[in-house]
Amino acid sequence: MTQQQRPIGTGFTAASTADEVLKGIDLSGTNVVVTGGHVGLGLEATRALSGAGASVTVASRDPDRAAGALAGIARVEIGRLDLLDPTSIDAFVAEYLDSGRPLHVLINGAGIMGGPLVRDARGYESHFATNHIGHFQLTLGLQPALRAAHGARVVNVTSGAHRMSDIRWDDPHFTTGGYDGHTAYGQSKTANVLFAVELDRRWAGQAIRGYAVHPGIVVGTNLGGWMSEEQLRASNLAMGLIDESGRPIIDPDHEKKTPQQGASTIVFAATSPMLAGIGGVYLKDNDISPLDEDPKPIDLTNGHAPPATVVPHAIDPESAKRLWELSERLLGA
Repeated sequence: MTQQQRPIGTGFTAASTADEVLKGIDLSGTNVVVTGGHVGLGLEATRALSGAGASVTVASRDPDRAAGALAGIARVEIGRLDLLDPTSIDAFVAEYLDSGRPLHVLINGAGIMGGPLVRDARGYESHFATNHIGHFQLTLGLQPALRAAHGARVVNVTSGAHRMSDIRWDDPHFTTGGYDGHTAYGQSKTANVLFAVELDRRWAGQAIRGYAVHPGIVVGTNLGGWMSEEQLRASNLAMGLIDESGRPIIDPDHEKKTPQQGASTIVFAATSPMLAGIGGVYLKDNDISPLDEDPKPIDLTNGHAPPATVVPHAIDPESAKRLWELSERLLGA
């Protein structure tokens, strides 16, 4: 696995946009599901994929809100999906499978970040339940449609924040000891990568490949929606994401991107022919990320975005297998 984590020289950069990545690619007849495809990076990915000819199903907890955001984008339909509600996930899966359509691309993009401790009805910590377990259930449910595509991709939107935490194997739901929102988010983002690694190992023989994507940092993606306006401003200032007047600082070589730049690696993973025969990898800046074999602690208060190269605990094949088995048990419970 570590041998695959090497850039392949795609010719794209951190500043490339989704439209640039998709130039010359015809997605007519391609069916895509995007969770959270009506906000932030998901909305930009939906727009770009539709523009290249794809038919996109946007999965949203609030279909009415999604309809307003997606107005004017061609070939888009909306399905209700609450990633914290297993019954909602099953209903979305059943509706898609009943349509009889193959699924060529599944983008697991919806997520939450850094909020206070919240548990779902099962007692599962909300970051782990939303960002990983919900998407795990959704992906397993949609496997027949992915298999029917005879060449499908599953794209998990992760983050450089995976560097903050490995899986807390003995206590993934923070039932003992203290809770920290950054750690919870980091654990869930590690889970996104490990899920892609093991999915690719298990399903590549069915022509279903898995990818984990760090899109960069984009101000205004709604991930920090639990914060007050004042808290969000203070956080963005501390990380050097906005200037004193509140304007986003765009510096793609240091992770700070426009929505169009942020969505580019998502659609690259979803569509690029350069990834044919490659899977189970972590991508950033429209290429495969190198491996940081000696990661340093992350400082969120130094005015710089944290590094985003992948670290060993997130691509360890034994951990990936262990997480898959843990996730199956959690769904069974």
